[in-house]
Amino acid sequence: MSFFKKLKESISSKTESVTKQFKDGLEKTRKGFVEKVADLITRRKKIDEEFFEELEEILIGADVGVNTVMQLIDDLRDEVRKRKIEDAADLQPILSEKLVELLRGDENNDLRLNPDGITVILFVGVNGVGKTTTIGKLAHHYKQQGKKVIMAAGDTFRAGAIEQLEVWGERAGVEVIKQHAGSDPAAVMFDAVQAAKQRGADILLCDTAGRLQNKSNLMEELNKIFRVIQREIPGAPHEVLMVLDATTGQNALSQAKLFGEKSGVTGLVLTKLDGTAKGGIVIAIRQELSLPVKLVGLGEKMEDLQKFDSELFVHGLFSGLIQENEEEEAGYNSIE
Repeated sequence: MSFFKKLKESISSKTESVTKQFKDGLEKTRKGFVEKVADLITRRKKIDEEFFEELEEILIGADVGVNTVMQLIDDLRDEVRKRKIEDAADLQPILSEKLVELLRGDENNDLRLNPDGITVILFVGVNGVGKTTTIGKLAHHYKQQGKKVIMAAGDTFRAGAIEQLEVWGERAGVEVIKQHAGSDPAAVMFDAVQAAKQRGADILLCDTAGRLQNKSNLMEELNKIFRVIQREIPGAPHEVLMVLDATTGQNALSQAKLFGEKSGVTGLVLTKLDGTAKGGIVIAIRQELSLPVKLVGLGEKMEDLQKFDSELFVHGLFSGLIQENEEEEAGYNSIE
């Protein structure tokens, strides 16, 4: 069975709407990456040194990451030698298969929920990455599941941050615990935890200031928030999610490396994947960090925040080739 056919069968149990969200959300990356690869294969036909050099440029251009690209190209060279492949078209499914392997992780990327009480999820990351929007969408997701959700407006530093979270609270039908701008974020978290206990909440989603990782006072503030939450709910926070803007490419990877080392991050959220042709950054992050990508933002609608799924991601990237492959097989079978 061909790789593309196996991939399609493996995602057949997933809902059509989620499959479509990945396909639509990755359209720019598909055009900027997969279609360029397809064009290269059509133009060059034969695998030689120039073919590999051009493929390398396309992969680096999609922000797959230099180290990962070098390893991937070496692996493809080995496959070409071992299988005695000469036709470039025969390399396409092998490349797709290698990308699935790079994206798959051993660890479970489900969000960890507290089985015995309130689940506390803390969000960190620099300003402008889509942190507040992610919190609002996740609040909507859990509300739709029938859970009692509360949001904590812990970003008391940025002008308008509290109001922005309140707008999302209204949209999702979720209460927001806040104080005035400039107040102590740890005090807001204390109030939010008490409110969550009193109201019998299932989920507490906590916003924090968009801190720069080299500002030691801001990192200390984050540690203070941790201490307050842990004192009130042992074992919390259950997730510390770092939100990254996929459109910033390698800069997002640098942020994750610096931030993840210092702030107890347990997983990543990649936003704005629908707005970039550099969706290959997911592969770079997956390879260069030991942190799982837990959620991805694939559009502006409430439902466009989705759990990351490596097979759906690759299916979204290669959907055009999968269709071509099916049409070729159908044509071949009809001839027979």
